[in-house]
Amino acid sequence: MNDNNDSEQKVDNMTFTSNVLMSSGLKQPPLNNSIQTITLTFSEKLDAKTISNAVMLFTIKKDGALVKETISFQIDPDDNNTLMINNQMVRPFAGGEAYKIQISSNLKSVNGSTLASDYVGYFATNNVFNFAGTPDSNNERSQIVIISDLHLGIDDAFAETVANKQALASFLSQVKNSPHISELVITGDLFDGWFVPMEYDIPDTQAEFFDGVAANNQAIVDAFNNIIQTGNIKVTYVPGNHDILLTEADVARILPGINQARDTNQGLGTYVTGVNSEIAIEHGHRWNIFCTPDPISNREITRNTTSILPPGYFFTRIATNSLREGQPKDATNTFPVVTPPDQTDISQFGYYVLWRIWQGVMELLPVYESSEDKLIKTNIDGFTEAYAINDLFPYENEAGVIDVKLFKNMQDTWDERQEINGIKVKIPYIEALAKAATFDFTDDQAQNQFFDLDATKRIVVFGHTHVGRVLPRTNPAGEKTIYANSGTWIDRNPGYPTMTFVVITQAKVDSAIDTVNLYQYSNEKTITQWCEGHAIIQ
Repeated sequence: MNDNNDSEQKVDNMTFTSNVLMSSGLKQPPLNNSIQTITLTFSEKLDAKTISNAVMLFTIKKDGALVKETISFQIDPDDNNTLMINNQMVRPFAGGEAYKIQISSNLKSVNGSTLASDYVGYFATNNVFNFAGTPDSNNERSQIVIISDLHLGIDDAFAETVANKQALASFLSQVKNSPHISELVITGDLFDGWFVPMEYDIPDTQAEFFDGVAANNQAIVDAFNNIIQTGNIKVTYVPGNHDILLTEADVARILPGINQARDTNQGLGTYVTGVNSEIAIEHGHRWNIFCTPDPISNREITRNTTSILPPGYFFTRIATNSLREGQPKDATNTFPVVTPPDQTDISQFGYYVLWRIWQGVMELLPVYESSEDKLIKTNIDGFTEAYAINDLFPYENEAGVIDVKLFKNMQDTWDERQEINGIKVKIPYIEALAKAATFDFTDDQAQNQFFDLDATKRIVVFGHTHVGRVLPRTNPAGEKTIYANSGTWIDRNPGYPTMTFVVITQAKVDSAIDTVNLYQYSNEKTITQWCEGHAIIQ
């Protein structure tokens, strides 16, 4: 057997398969959704007299102690090769537990065959999630619910989340009334300050803008505040990129009493929770060159010491128009032409790669508006002018040198920007550009920036990509770790589910495992498990 999915035990004369996913390693227990009966099917008919002393089942407790379970055995009357194992009450095995099964080579077939050696297997049972709670929870508040990328907008005429708002309010109402939820974490992109048409008139202050977003989504804001004010569930906000300018004061004014997990620098934060501080939650934009704060490139334009908007802000303003226009393929625009420079000139080549990226963006998201017209209204983060799409494109000046108006020298200051933004494992500029749009790149940062660096972090959750998932990983100590992405609640998410959320169920008082699952909520108020869950041994 191996540490991933053991299905057959090699023996001299006898083998078996199991309906339960098992592992030979304690640190990598597969998670089984529901187990009523453990069914072992052997390659030969079993000798019933040898079973009771040969098969043992243990529950693994938080301190590592093994507690022997009282179990019943039955050979299937229709198939004497099959052994069925139940707990004493012949009920489903309790969820949220880790088990060890031990099969001695004293077990024999009717022909006297045995296993080649004693077998030891490990497995875990998943926690069943529903808002009403389950008996397996022992009346404990042990579940952390994580949502992200709600993208609530200031105007439903162009906001990304409109049709799903009623379901979101319903979801939050059920969260409030759940007896087993201990925390609700909003992992960024709560309010959307980016998905706004180019021609939109930005209010005079960001506070006014976000108050407008809150007013346009009052039922959802009220639902959050009801959870906060009830006091049974800790609610935490973590910044994202689309709400990168949403300040601590803004959040406190709109959602009084909420906890906020913020870095010293505006627009970033990591929330650490769990009994052993083993869970790290953040939006995931920190490592994206187009989305992480840029406190360097445009300060000469904004003439202040606080501007941080990255290129992704302007990209999203353009994308809003393109999507509203149906990504028009008959749009015609003229963009600057750049000659490929010598690749040994790192700065000039960096500009050239950025130019190629912008070319690809405008091919994917064309607009009818002229790329030369000053259409992108700002009045935000120190920007006061209206800008043209071409202001974002690198161009060749009269001397043949590549330059750009906005985000000047971004390629040369990327390392400094990473240092300011707390990126521990630095990402080369070209790689950061080339992989920024791939969700795997963001997901990989859970390993690179957390699991590989800090053995205390066993579960990492991001949002940002809109691709909900739960994936097993391994840290340098050989321990299983889990990466999860909470997905999104926007109306349309082509190719991927929407209205998704992550649930981390922490180990019960006497249990050894944390479980992580991804679910989808529906307009009918039902919950569906979206992908395979995973568990770690604490």
